Amino acid sequence: MAFLDLASGVSLNIPQTPRALPRVMTLPGIISNCNLIGDGDSDGSSSVCHGRIIIVANMLPLHAQRDIETAKWRFILDEDSLLLQMKDGFPPETDVIYVGSLKVEIEACEQDAIAQRLMEDFKCLPTFLPRDIQEKFYHGFCKQQLWPLFHYMLPMFPNHGDRFDRNLWQAYVSANYIFSHKIMEIVNFENDFIWVHDYHLLVLPTMLRKLYNRVKLGFFLHSPFPSSEIYRTLPVRDEILRGLLNCDLIGFHTFDYARHFLSCCSRMLGLDYESKRGHIGLEYAGRTVYIKILPVGIHLGRLKTVLNLPSTHDKIKEIRKQFMGRKLILGVDDMDIFKGISLKLLAFERLLRQQRALRGKMVLVQIVNPARSSGKDVQEAKEETYSTARRINEIYGSRDYEPVVLIDRPVARYEKTAYYSVAECCIVNAVRDGMNLVPYKYIVCRQGSSHMDEATGIKMDSPPTSMLVVSEFVGCSPSLSGAIRVNPWDFDSVAETMNMAISMSDSEKQLRHEKHYRYVSSHDVAYWAGSFLQDLKRACQDHCDKLCWELGFGLSFRVLSLSPSFRKLHIDHVVSAYKRTNMRAIFLDYDGTLVPQSSTVGSPSCEVITILNALCNDPKNTVFIVSGRGRSSLNDWLAPCEKLGIAAEHGYFIRWDKTSDWESLAADLEWKEIVGPIMKLYTEATDGSYMEYKESALVWQHRDADPDFGSCQSKELLDHLENVLANEPAVVQRGQYIVEVKPQGVTKGLVAQKVLTLMVKNGKPPDFVMCIGDDRSDEDMFENILSSASSLSLAAAPEIFSCTVGPKPSKAKYYVDDAADVVRLLQRLATYSRPEPRA
Repeated sequence: MAFLDLASGVSLNIPQTPRALPRVMTLPGIISNCNLIGDGDSDGSSSVCHGRIIIVANMLPLHAQRDIETAKWRFILDEDSLLLQMKDGFPPETDVIYVGSLKVEIEACEQDAIAQRLMEDFKCLPTFLPRDIQEKFYHGFCKQQLWPLFHYMLPMFPNHGDRFDRNLWQAYVSANYIFSHKIMEIVNFENDFIWVHDYHLLVLPTMLRKLYNRVKLGFFLHSPFPSSEIYRTLPVRDEILRGLLNCDLIGFHTFDYARHFLSCCSRMLGLDYESKRGHIGLEYAGRTVYIKILPVGIHLGRLKTVLNLPSTHDKIKEIRKQFMGRKLILGVDDMDIFKGISLKLLAFERLLRQQRALRGKMVLVQIVNPARSSGKDVQEAKEETYSTARRINEIYGSRDYEPVVLIDRPVARYEKTAYYSVAECCIVNAVRDGMNLVPYKYIVCRQGSSHMDEATGIKMDSPPTSMLVVSEFVGCSPSLSGAIRVNPWDFDSVAETMNMAISMSDSEKQLRHEKHYRYVSSHDVAYWAGSFLQDLKRACQDHCDKLCWELGFGLSFRVLSLSPSFRKLHIDHVVSAYKRTNMRAIFLDYDGTLVPQSSTVGSPSCEVITILNALCNDPKNTVFIVSGRGRSSLNDWLAPCEKLGIAAEHGYFIRWDKTSDWESLAADLEWKEIVGPIMKLYTEATDGSYMEYKESALVWQHRDADPDFGSCQSKELLDHLENVLANEPAVVQRGQYIVEVKPQGVTKGLVAQKVLTLMVKNGKPPDFVMCIGDDRSDEDMFENILSSASSLSLAAAPEIFSCTVGPKPSKAKYYVDDAADVVRLLQRLATYSRPEPRA
């Protein structure tokens, strides 16, 4: 119950779920506190089909109805459900199981039997959320808090949107928790892929990743994802972000939604992303979380079947007769505050007012689907829609002409299809919508079919045409390049666009239609599902190659994924090797290794100085500080350590001990005259950034700048500098919050190589090499000490300890937790160091 405790501060009393279905799964790697191991079925794994797909959504793709006479429940598949249509995109032999809730409430005494029946007949596993949790979860947190926020609506006032309620959040986490344990009843984590859908289940991935670290997990968000300025107002923003990041693949309809998510990850969690061979990837605790951008499509076969129904043909004839001689514009929208129905009507009113010639010749048919949620806002939107339609009809209508036809009743599929087929223009005027497939359906219906054309009397040689007016705030807008995009708030522009759409030449309408139909027919729901599954398999292909380490508690849980050979450095192991060796080389980074990154002073503690002196005074030791800092700072801070070697500015300057002079690489630094003015330009243009001047390098820092703008500017600066320095002896590198330019051939790795080579040359071949660092620049040292040890023709292979600070992906073989661990390690080594005897 750790997730629930964290969500609310109080443990929620969740009723015991009904008896589980017969277990058919293996549970390798499941943590013991889940109480799910040991079902006694040793043959369970053999009965599971390999590579099943478990689709998890709030609602199952089923219709349920109780028979009045027998009082028994009847279930049929919902053929219009996206979840069901997705199967067309999977290989034919794929076994698909659905997990979700039913749209009806089932009595507790019936739940076991119905669960068994649904699993056997439909491969559907119902969750049966308790009534109080279902109410607070779906109608509370999902519909009153997440859904408005994701559609850019903030509860600025108590009477306009519900403010954050911790009890509703607790119910949301509880519902996700129940889903996770339902999935446990049927999943084989080793082989199955789990695909979670939409904002109802945003923290479910964290729970599944906790249950099995290598779960193969994808998520697709069907709603918009808001900009960081909106999203950051959510009190549980980090928990939801981390929930999504516990997936292997996250899908969005548009790049805008993905960009907003990535921006939130950058601003709130400090994560950066990059494009990897065309795929966007986020590095999160050693795992790559991939981002998929692909809008969902429609099921062409289903729609074409309806097109060819006799009832559809009859309705088409009826509509043509009803609106003969008039141009029909169609709108099909849910009744809610974001669909912009009233804005559409206001724009239509403006058109009739401005264009007298269109009165009596143009009709707007608005089909209103039932509202998916209730509340004051929805009721106000409905009242405004009706009053606006009534006003337009009273002012511009007549006895035989009704400008606005408002259809606010259940409309059969064949009737909608008929209206799509007849309408000369379709308008989607939403102020915010995740995807909206109405334009896609309209395009397919306008394409028609030979059977429909013949039945309805359309000339077979007349090419199909269509016109779309689409809000630029709708998810389908980017994929419909032939549509006329509008700002729904600009009534004059929308009115002008509607007039342009119906008055456009048939040849232009035909070209636009052909372009749209090619896209819609090739990017259907099967293409979308198949493409997502293919990318999910690719994202999971290296799961077995990594070791998993669990970090964090509750909804902050995450998995650190590391190389199998990577492990924590045990001090006793190092001390043992240290004691039995006679010639040792020790390389230490400075910031983040000897001194914590959080230190504002920069200088080492007295304890560190004492330890370094103890190590340096042992004649068996060669100790070097290898840092990116300037030599003056290091010289001042480490002055008490007379026998300590120092490599400053990544090795551009080297001093073997305090009595020796600084050596520097013979490098041409004239390029600094080119780089300086460019970096200064970017500094002036980027608030919060600054330049750092080194003797051998120039660094542009943007740690204190806006995360998004700083990252964007650093990429631009990198590209700019690489172009102007193409023929210069300099290297441009982009690190964490920095862009650095330094001479070619200057790396920490070369310092290690130079020291080890000199030791061999002086007849002191090392039999112990230890290298500790914490950042990217230290990776060169880790790699180089391994290659140098094998290339220096040593009589015996030395004991090598390459160690990074903090568990993270690295070329090092070991890690320690923090700088304090480094000091403890060095302290132990210092106690076994013997100072050189005095003469």
